[in-house]
Amino acid sequence: MINPYQIVIDTNVILAGLRSKKGASYKLLSILNDQRFQINISTTLIFEYEEVLKREQQQISLTNEDIDDIINGICYLANHHEIFYIWRPLAKDKDDDFLIDLECQAQFIISYNNKDLKPIEKFGISILTPKQFLQLLGEIKP
Repeated sequence: MINPYQIVIDTNVILAGLRSKKGASYKLLSILNDQRFQINISTTLIFEYEEVLKREQQQISLTNEDIDDIINGICYLANHHEIFYIWRPLAKDKDDDFLIDLECQAQFIISYNNKDLKPIEKFGISILTPKQFLQLLGEIKP
């Protein structure tokens, strides 16, 4: 069996996928249990998912319980990592540094925030949009 891609999904992708059932973010969320990739999370990332999704609750038309269920599902599927904060400060936005710390466990970060996360490329980690990642998987055509 081929080793699955190791990925981290940025909060902006989760939010975009929950806002609309159209587009690459939603498609990625709909295949989170796919064997071709493995999601990686940290406690800090899960707290960010929760904070942002509950703050944007009106936009995504979900209850707190729905959001908790989604986050619990991600936690169930994902590899859990303890973060040691060894690379700080590195990102343009200091709130993204924890993603860089977590990214050292993955090959790809799936995000719409290429500009702020650019420094992680020095560690051999690629930043892909959901569309680019789905193209890599062969889920959608280039």
